[in-house]
Amino acid sequence: MLEEIISPEQLRELDKESLPELCDELRQFILQSVSESGGHFSAGLGTVELTVALHYVFKTPEDRLVWDVGHQAYPHKVLTGRKDELNTIRRQGGLSGFPKRSESEYDTFGVGHSSTSISAALGMALAAKQQGINRQSIAVIGDGALTAGMAYEALNHAGDLDASMLVVLNDNDMSISPNVGGLSKYLARLLSGQFYSSIREQGKKILSATPAVQKLAKRAEEHTKGMLMPGTMFEEMGFIYYGPVDGHDVLELVRMFENIRDIDAPRFVHVVTKKGKGYEPAEADPCGYHGVSAFNLEQGIVKSNKPSTPTYTQVFSQWLCDIAAKDDRIVGITPAMCEGSGLVKFSEQYPERYFDVAIAEQHAVTLAAGMACDGVKPIVAIYSTFLQRAYDQLIHDVAIQNLPVVFAIDRAGLVGADGPTHAGNYDLSYLRCIPNMIVMAPADEDECRQMLYTAYLENGPTAVRYPRGKGVGIEPVAEMNAIPIGQAKQLREGQGIAILLFGSLLSPASFAAEELDATLINMRFVKPLDETIITAAAKNYDLIVTIEDNAIQGGAGSAVSECLARLGIEVQVLHLGIPDDYIEHADRESQLDEIGLSNEGVVRQICEYDGGRFAPSTLAKVAHL
Repeated sequence: MLEEIISPEQLRELDKESLPELCDELRQFILQSVSESGGHFSAGLGTVELTVALHYVFKTPEDRLVWDVGHQAYPHKVLTGRKDELNTIRRQGGLSGFPKRSESEYDTFGVGHSSTSISAALGMALAAKQQGINRQSIAVIGDGALTAGMAYEALNHAGDLDASMLVVLNDNDMSISPNVGGLSKYLARLLSGQFYSSIREQGKKILSATPAVQKLAKRAEEHTKGMLMPGTMFEEMGFIYYGPVDGHDVLELVRMFENIRDIDAPRFVHVVTKKGKGYEPAEADPCGYHGVSAFNLEQGIVKSNKPSTPTYTQVFSQWLCDIAAKDDRIVGITPAMCEGSGLVKFSEQYPERYFDVAIAEQHAVTLAAGMACDGVKPIVAIYSTFLQRAYDQLIHDVAIQNLPVVFAIDRAGLVGADGPTHAGNYDLSYLRCIPNMIVMAPADEDECRQMLYTAYLENGPTAVRYPRGKGVGIEPVAEMNAIPIGQAKQLREGQGIAILLFGSLLSPASFAAEELDATLINMRFVKPLDETIITAAAKNYDLIVTIEDNAIQGGAGSAVSECLARLGIEVQVLHLGIPDDYIEHADRESQLDEIGLSNEGVVRQICEYDGGRFAPSTLAKVAHL
């Protein structure tokens, strides 16, 4: 059946009783395709039946369907005409790993960060109402995404407006699965049925003349349901609650959605699913199978035992455990990124000093500020792209009060297959303009460890930003030594050109310095800048080249130009970094090559600058590079 479906229109022509078989085919297709190409794995396996039911009952794309977040939308991509392209997902020129408006009319809202779906779907519902259009607006939100304050702000607003929209909670927390039994299934069906709905509406009309009695009746209804089901909170916020429903019973889901489809009120359906459904290793380890490279389905993911140099995340992980052993004031804070930010080992060794605040970046930063006020030393481990969501708290609660909070900023710069929604291209720009901040960018793994220690020793806000994955392969030394604040380090002496490196692009910077016989300086600090070494470079060289894995606009290179202008020094300056554009998903090396930050790309840009005036002897190399 799956071969015949090129859009949800064909899906809606099927007999309802054939849907379980279609779900089996769809799950097998995703298993086979993603295991061969890589991508997000366990989340999509858990939403097969839910996706089929939603597209079967609702008239997408006319009815707006918003996913939160995109990890769970692979079945949606398959059913909306992208089945034959699924093997290109997250690859250069292929499908995005997330819903993307420019990719399909069925992707009604671009999703990368979580907890946005209810706000977006509410906006679409209000837009339809304003234009007099009769269509449905549906938000599908994961239970993890529902931990963010933004989701509750949207729920509160939707309930207050009495908006005609549907929120589907995809709950794959297995602690709630025992509730999906005969009684709860019967109650969910009963409460979504026409009899209950008609009685409920007639009761509202009859009691409308006596508001006090109507209010009492509503509270009695809510609390009766609340004794049996976990939906009282949503009812209090103005939603009609249904569930919990078995998210792997596609026929039950279809019946539920058909029952409530045309109710003109805020509706909330609680669906319980299992991540990794249909593939035993993923069911047992949904986190390990969240995002995968290609693997053999028969063998599962086979972990390599080969020793390798640590990633930057692993360097941070080891440093945090080491410093916590020396100082019991240390606490680790993360907004739902325990594994990604390298806090697993710390959480196991120091559980009482580990705080996962869920997807609540704003709370994470202000929590750290409160701790710092009273003598604790908080380390906030957070992705660059997610720190953007707590920018006000960073300024208002930490920096203005000059509190000693250390920000360990992972996934800085380009991040590869996750694409522009997850890219950490802006942190140097948005951090360096904040008074009291010290901002560091290590060039290698050992320097990352020493910078984290330097940040720990400071009595004000500090940030150490580092990229995803491995660096140049330098094993960090165990001993920790502070780096003098604001002091750069010259790595190579040359002639004519001075290359100022900010951060992790040490390989292309070193390659260019060797090719062009240029001086190479590892700046290390974006704020404060080493103005002494910048002044010397301006006086002794014809061209200054700045290199950074950050947006050129407002970044570290801009800071150098601002410094030179303030000092009244005139010199040619070439800024290399991420251009004023969104770099689409691909592997990180391909992304760097695309924007001219590969080894050859850096040499080429320097050689071609101002007609090759600053590198005439190497201009001939451009063609072969």
